[in-house]
Amino acid sequence: MRAGVALSRLSSSTFQFGNLNQFPTIYKPNLLQLSSFSRSSNPSNINLSKKKLFHTVSSAMASSFMPEQARVPPAIELPTPPVTKFKIALCQLSVTEDKERNISHARKAIEEAAEKGVDLVLLPEIWNSPYSNDSFPIYAEDIDSGGDASPSTAMLSEVAHRLQITIVGGSIPERSGGRLYNTCCVFGKDGKLRAKHRKLHLFDIDIPGQITFKESKTLTAGENPTIVDTDVGRIGIGICYDIRFEELAMLYAARGAHLLCYPGAFNMTTGPLHWELLQRAR
Repeated sequence: MRAGVALSRLSSSTFQFGNLNQFPTIYKPNLLQLSSFSRSSNPSNINLSKKKLFHTVSSAMASSFMPEQARVPPAIELPTPPVTKFKIALCQLSVTEDKERNISHARKAIEEAAEKGVDLVLLPEIWNSPYSNDSFPIYAEDIDSGGDASPSTAMLSEVAHRLQITIVGGSIPERSGGRLYNTCCVFGKDGKLRAKHRKLHLFDIDIPGQITFKESKTLTAGENPTIVDTDVGRIGIGICYDIRFEELAMLYAARGAHLLCYPGAFNMTTGPLHWELLQRAR
């Protein structure tokens, strides 16, 4: 596996690292919203509400015959970013079987980035553990308990606070409720955990003679998208294979994200074919 991090600027133009002077208009998906009608002692009111609801559904269904209109959703304005320009560091890490060494290596990379005046640091996917189903249960941490139960996130919290930077902490194997997750933690300048994203789309692949790997053998998929307000702006989080699904990026755009971050550890069979292309698409 090759560890890496992807950043996507929510715009049709090329993302320029650290330059957020201008923010484009973001488009909101044209979603059908159905409101329930309230109870009433007057049966005619209930019937009227039902008719209105039915009419709404019928109109929405009719739009499927006019795709050119259905695919042009109304524009919304981005929230005002807390800063207009900042530096981003993408830390590329080589992972070993020594967990303490991996944590120390990540700490050093973050500190070196901070010395160069960065405001936002990103780590890769599964940076504290070998990327294998055999390793995930061994290296997994209880993030919610923190402290000695999660030395990886304890380090990220301490460094974020000490260096006064925002950290999108790649991802680590998380143990919670008897299950394992592939989890990304976001820490603010105060060292507090701002968000926790569990990988939504697990990577199961079988290419005969080249690669066979099934994350679902040990990992459980997350259930919720994650968008978080930080000291550098609103960030939408995905992990590796999450980048393959454009609906997640569309949802983040609709919620006013300034930046999309996808920590990744794509393999060298499918990675070169998809990674850079999907970054541009998102």
